Amino acid sequence: MGAPQTAARTAEAAPRARRLTPEREGELYDAVLDGLREYGYDALTMNAVAARSHCSKATLYRQWQGKPRLVAAALRHCKPFDLDGLDTGSLAGDLHELVRRFTGARKDVELARIISPALHRNPDLAEALHQAVVEPELATLREIVERAVARGEIPADSPTAARLPHLLIGAVLARPIVERREADADYLEHFLETVILRALVST
Repeated sequence: MGAPQTAARTAEAAPRARRLTPEREGELYDAVLDGLREYGYDALTMNAVAARSHCSKATLYRQWQGKPRLVAAALRHCKPFDLDGLDTGSLAGDLHELVRRFTGARKDVELARIISPALHRNPDLAEALHQAVVEPELATLREIVERAVARGEIPADSPTAARLPHLLIGAVLARPIVERREADADYLEHFLETVILRALVST
C-alpha cells in the first residue's frame, strides 16, 4: 500500500505544464516580433524574448522547442493579412480579393525582409516557417484553383495553375528589384489582369 500512495503523492506534487492563455500568447508573439525588428533573427535570443515577454525560458522551450518554431508561430499568429474564408464564387474574384487583402496590410512587410536572409542560413527556421505560414496559404491557393476547375473556368491540367504561387510571389518580389518601386495595389491588380488571369484561362 505504501508504494502506490507514495507514487500518487509524487505525481500530485509534480508541476503540470500549463498552456498559455490566448492573451498571454499574443503578448509573447508581439515581444518576438519587436525583437526581430530590433535585433534581426540571428541576434535575437531566447533569453531576450524571455526578458521582453516576462516569461521563463523554460516555458518558451516547453511550448516551442526553440527559436525557429517560436518565430514561425509568432509570424503566423501576427501575420498582417489572412486568406481564411476567401471564396467569392469566381476565380477572378478570389484573386482580386487576395490582392486586396495583401495590399491592405503592407505595414508589416518589413518583417519579410528581416527574416528572408536568415532562411538561407537556417534550415530549421525555413522548415518551421514553411509549415506554420507558407503551407496554409498554399492550401488556400490550391482550393481557389480546384474551385475554378470545378466551375469550368480553367482546365484541370493548366500548367499556369500549378505555378500560381510562383507568379504571385514573383510579382511582389520582382518590382522592387526591376523598377525600384513597391508592388502596390495598382501594380498587382494590373499584373493580375494582364498576366496571371490571361495565362490561367488560355492554358
